[in-house]
Amino acid sequence: MPEGHTLHRLAREHQRHFAGAPVRVSSPQGRFDAGAATVDGRVLERAEAYGKHLLHHYEGGRIVHVHLGLYGKFTESPLPMGDPVGQVRMRMTGTTVGTDLRGPTACEIYDSTQVAALARRLGPDPLRADADPDRAWRRIAKSQSAIGALLMDQAVLAGVGNVYRAEVLYRHGIHPDRLGARISRAEWDAVWADLVELMAVGARAGVMHVVRPEHDHGAPSYAADRPRTYVYRRAGEPCRVCGTPVLHTVMKGRNLFWCPTCQPS
Repeated sequence: MPEGHTLHRLAREHQRHFAGAPVRVSSPQGRFDAGAATVDGRVLERAEAYGKHLLHHYEGGRIVHVHLGLYGKFTESPLPMGDPVGQVRMRMTGTTVGTDLRGPTACEIYDSTQVAALARRLGPDPLRADADPDRAWRRIAKSQSAIGALLMDQAVLAGVGNVYRAEVLYRHGIHPDRLGARISRAEWDAVWADLVELMAVGARAGVMHVVRPEHDHGAPSYAADRPRTYVYRRAGEPCRVCGTPVLHTVMKGRNLFWCPTCQPS
């Protein structure tokens, strides 16, 4: 599932390509016909992301809410666009480019009340200027859940996914099983600051860069088109810092990776 930096990057691209002018919106697949009709031809005032949610604000208070889920993806093309290929839930056409959305978990019309409710049920997003890290800290500080689970709970922290969860815990020497109530305020402040920086890099570059320059060598990444990671998808391989084999388990249905030496229990 795309992590928060991907949605913020998309929001910036859509703001740049579509905002400030009328946008033609359709649903070639048909599943978003009614919603598309309510915004078709209206001016897109702004695009923004909140965690893993994308919001397109159109004139007149109409808002398109998109959650990509596991399979959702936007593909952008210069105009004129060809005929839709596959199951295109939503097509947006601007003045110079267009984009097709396929496979999202959600693509629907929201009003301001629903957007406010979404913001209330999500934790702070490290990539938003209005984020309040104290909101997350108050929940973490009194929680008897593992910090590895808390970081993935979108009600605690919005936008963090499996890669950032594993890598930020490694970078701060925190075992993923440690209870939230046993995380110090200094540790949380450092984790938050690191997430702000790392996710901003991801939003700018389009890929996650999580390995410090002095460790960015040796064994290749888990995929040819991805930068190196410390522990993510490196089960059984030597830690880039200490050489201990990286461990793997499943926490709340998601794969989890850590170094038992650099992240002692």
